[in-house]
Amino acid sequence: MCIAYLAWQSHPDWPLFIAANRDEFHARPARPAVPWEDHPGVIAGIDEAAGGTWLGVTRQGRFAVLTNYRDLNLSGPSNPVSRGELVKNFLTSQDSALDYAEQAAVQGGMYAGFNLLIGDRQHASYVSNQWPGPRHAQTLTPGRYVVSNHLLDTAWPKTERLREVLNHFPVEHLERSVNRVFELLKDNTQAPDHELPHTGLSLEKERLLSSPFIVSPDYGTRCSTVIAIHKSGRALFSELTYDRQGQPVERHDWPWQLPD
Repeated sequence: MCIAYLAWQSHPDWPLFIAANRDEFHARPARPAVPWEDHPGVIAGIDEAAGGTWLGVTRQGRFAVLTNYRDLNLSGPSNPVSRGELVKNFLTSQDSALDYAEQAAVQGGMYAGFNLLIGDRQHASYVSNQWPGPRHAQTLTPGRYVVSNHLLDTAWPKTERLREVLNHFPVEHLERSVNRVFELLKDNTQAPDHELPHTGLSLEKERLLSSPFIVSPDYGTRCSTVIAIHKSGRALFSELTYDRQGQPVERHDWPWQLPD
């Protein structure tokens, strides 16, 4: 994942609302979101290159979102574990969000740079292995958060664009407005050069990656995802996948009811 918006316990009717884009090389094989055969309570895509996933939810209301931390000037482990394992393992475990995030913080050196947002119906946590100082997890308070390829709520142009439109989105009408969320996620407006971050890429690539939705022949937004849970327990997972030209090619919708 390369950008994700999380509204956590910030709306009286919809305590969970996630809207996210996954950016990846088009040549990297992946399967769209479905209930997993070996864990039918999990709904998520599958990275066929490494076996993990980038975003998912369970029928009990556990969720996890991963983004890569981008800074080519930083060194990482010589033989890193796939970051997609962080999402997969949380969704298939029974660990609390905070306990799991603390474990991920301690073990962060095994992975290349990452951001991880995880939670359940009661708690949510954030962890990155790129924080300065001692590694630790952050318990999230009710609010609205955006993460891209830097730390949580870093004010990159793309995160601020997405925050602005989704903060004003009428979440109370979400069930009949999922298509509108997909439209908002498909914002390919690039930032002016003076606002671009400096992550070690060329200026041309920084421009390309500066929009919430990315289109290029080799690398771009592969899918957009909306996850939401209503206070009544009604839940939805909607995913729209795209081709190299940024055109939608497949959609999956998974509505369900959480257990009491």
